[in-house]
Amino acid sequence: MAAPPASINETLGLGGFKFDNTRRNQMLGVQGVAAPWVKKTGTTIVGVVYKDGVVLGADTRATEGETVCDKNCEKIHYIADNIWCCGAGTSADTEATTQLISSQIELHRLATGKAPRTITAMTMLKRKLFQYQGHISAALVLGGFDCNGPSLYTVFPHGSTDNLPYVTMGSGSLAAMAVFEAEYKDAMTLDEAKALVQAAIMSGINNDLGSGGSVDMMVINADGYTPLRNVVRPNERKFRKAGGYNFPRGTAKVLEKTFTPLSSLVDITTTAKPSAMEVG
Repeated sequence: MAAPPASINETLGLGGFKFDNTRRNQMLGVQGVAAPWVKKTGTTIVGVVYKDGVVLGADTRATEGETVCDKNCEKIHYIADNIWCCGAGTSADTEATTQLISSQIELHRLATGKAPRTITAMTMLKRKLFQYQGHISAALVLGGFDCNGPSLYTVFPHGSTDNLPYVTMGSGSLAAMAVFEAEYKDAMTLDEAKALVQAAIMSGINNDLGSGGSVDMMVINADGYTPLRNVVRPNERKFRKAGGYNFPRGTAKVLEKTFTPLSSLVDITTTAKPSAMEVG
């Protein structure tokens, strides 16, 4: 039987995209196999450079699908005393990635005897994310103050980066960017920068269902860092039942009870313990 003809790309040794699985995916779709969906995450994180430093901001809503699982989580992560990082995406990925880079930055500081630079942390983050080709769901806003002054970066999950005076990321980034583009100006004071970051995060909270809770901020300058937790809490719960909720026993019906002993699932073997050796 003759071998199937090679494609023109293989014949000429060309590169490019391959669509060999397109017909396979169409056949699987006809058979009822659903294609995987990209998981939707929600966050609004921002950063802005002002005259003497950097102000980072984030909302505090953590979602699990369509469920709000935490109304007051922390999305501003520690990298070094002069470098902090906001994370959007999968919370486990952002937490693990920033902790790993924070550890490497501390080892770098001990080895060199100098305060770490923001661009060093940015390079470590982009290399780590590029290594995994976007499979680590961590979109980051990195800000810090070093010997070169304030600096602000975005790090995308695939490892690409930007260096800009104001940045936004997350599902509420467009709403926040609209505020920045309308109100940003050079050489802002600290109070002006904090007000602008607060307005940007509030825009994300009010226009994006994946963002909510309250507004967190981090101020980084030559004097160190100043965390500002729950600066604004616009969605406070207005009603709470007096005495709380008390559900009587049996409210949730038990449909079935089964007991499976462990011995029926595994094979247990015993061996005779040798006696102690006699010494004459």
